[in-house]
Amino acid sequence: MHDYVVKVFKESSQIKDIFLNENLGKIVQVVDVVTAALKAGNKILLFGNGGSAADAQHIAGEFINRFLIERPPLPAIALTTDTSVITSIGNDYDFSEIFSKQIKATGQAGDIAWGMSTSGMSPNVVKAFESAKKMGMITIGFTGKDGGDIAKMVDYSLHVSSGSTPRIQEVHITASHIICELVDVKLFQRPDMK
Repeated sequence: MHDYVVKVFKESSQIKDIFLNENLGKIVQVVDVVTAALKAGNKILLFGNGGSAADAQHIAGEFINRFLIERPPLPAIALTTDTSVITSIGNDYDFSEIFSKQIKATGQAGDIAWGMSTSGMSPNVVKAFESAKKMGMITIGFTGKDGGDIAKMVDYSLHVSSGSTPRIQEVHITASHIICELVDVKLFQRPDMK
């Protein structure tokens, strides 16, 4: 059992190293684009399914409340939290519409649409990005496996080269935390990083 625990930790570390080597420049770009959008008075809309839904809620909370420093709340909405909205859309239309209809209702040009899909193929995340792009929103996709349709359609694709859903999600949350921390630094702490 000890060996298995060590194996999982090493695998997680290796996948994070690979992700960093493949996405370092993109992470910096995402920090810059999120910072610019927030400075311009725009908001972040986050979404995903299952564990990615929980990650969307988690990261929205980090922006709204605070991350590591005391600072004003930043506008972020997880589109995964309103069960009445989600179930009414799923019932009256289709589950694939649950995020796109919310984006049409609450998004505007210049906002960030930040979606997470470990497969890169989730139909409701794909449709959300289609709507966001039509509206002039900035699209950020966190994916895994080969990136799927999402990696090809978003403005900024951060892709984890792995087929393991838990390892992909571990990288997604690490990258999300880094983005939160650096956005805070750029907005509130270090003028030399702007």
